[in-house]
Parts: sequence; structure tokens; C-alpha cells
Amino acid sequence: MPILEVQDVHTYYGNIEALKGISLKVEQGEIVTLIGSNGAGKTTTLRTIAGVLRPRRGTVRMDSSDLTKTPANQIVRLGIAHSPEGRRIFARMTVRENLEMGAFARGAANIADDYERVYTLFPRIKERLKQRAGTLSGGEQQMLAIGRALMARPKLLLLDEPSMGLAPVLVELVFQTIKEINAQGMTVLLVEQNAHMALTIANRGYVLQTGKIVLSDTAKALASNEMVRKAYLGED
Repeated sequence: MPILEVQDVHTYYGNIEALKGISLKVEQGEIVTLIGSNGAGKTTTLRTIAGVLRPRRGTVRMDSSDLTKTPANQIVRLGIAHSPEGRRIFARMTVRENLEMGAFARGAANIADDYERVYTLFPRIKERLKQRAGTLSGGEQQMLAIGRALMARPKLLLLDEPSMGLAPVLVELVFQTIKEINAQGMTVLLVEQNAHMALTIANRGYVLQTGKIVLSDTAKALASNEMVRKAYLGED
């Protein structure tokens, strides 16, 4: 059974249909990426899985649990953590307090190992624990956003545009960290504007266009697909 299965999901913003019957699955231990242009529905897909948005039709399942009508805070407890587009850190709180908020669904007990895991992945974060999160650089804020999601100790990590606005050297660092997280056993569903980098680290991928999945394959096959190369990899 896939760790995540989305079946025929239709999600709306008011009367505007953003997702038009998408279906996808993520197997345990995979990195799966969603690629597509702005407005294709990638972020909406993650927000629907995380329970921030409710599908009007279709189902979202994790293991044996139907998440379609489950509150977002309960979805976190079931094992899905979301690092959202734009990072959404708590700017006036310290770095340490942001990390603690990531573990809110678990309570304050037995999270020492999770702190150490984040510090190992992101040594810069450890150096800035007492600093207000809003004063961090863009790259440090992204590290904090991912670290905060990991504090929930999820089975599935949703990452939305982790490289957005970062310098190339930090993009490399973020993707290397995602690979390391996955190597430790974490399953990842990745939305990323940098399609080349996403397909480099992913096992499989889905291509979204205007709320529909138009193509799915292994990452290697997508990277060599003519349509993908022209539309998303900037090749003629």
C-alpha cells in the first residue's frame, strides 16, 4: 500500500476549480516531485494533502487513514508535515521557539533527539537558537522551515518550493539536505520550481498543467522527455 494516495481530487478556491481530478501516489522511502508552471496547482495539491484546503470531490489517503475530512492538526499527528511555500516562519519568535512549535502535536517531552537531528542537518541553525527568526537570511529561514517540519517526526514530508529565492550555492545545499533526509528513511513529496534539480534527486515525478496531471514517469524518463525539456528545463 502506498504511504500516500490521492484519487480524483477536485479542489476549489470559491468557484474556481484549481485541481481538476488529480490522482497520484507516493511509496514509502521515495522522493516524488511535482513540476509545472506557476498556477498549475502544485501548491494547491500540497495544501489539500495537508488539510489546509478541503477537496470538493475525491479522496486523500495515508496508509489506511482517509484524510479527506481530517483536521489539519490531526493530519500532522498522523504523520504528515508541511514546509510551506514562502517558509512561513514565526518571525518574532526565536529559532528555538520555532523548532519547538514544529513539535506541538507531540508535546514538549522526548524531543531532544529531534533537536539534535535538526542541528546536525543544519549547523547554522544551532548557532542562532536565541536569534529572532525574522532576522535570519533567506537560506537560514528555509533551513528553519524544513527543520521545524522535521520536529513533527513525520512519515511524509511535504516540501513546497524549498529553493525559492536562494543563491545557487544555497540551492545546492538545500537539495543535498533533502537527499540526506531521504537517505535517513524520510519519504518526501517535493514541489519545486527548479525542475532540473528536482528531477536529479527524485525517484518519480508528475507534471501538472492547469490543475491536471498530464504526465507521470520516473524522474530519469521525465528529464529526457522532449516536452519536459522544452517547457521546464529551458532546453530547445
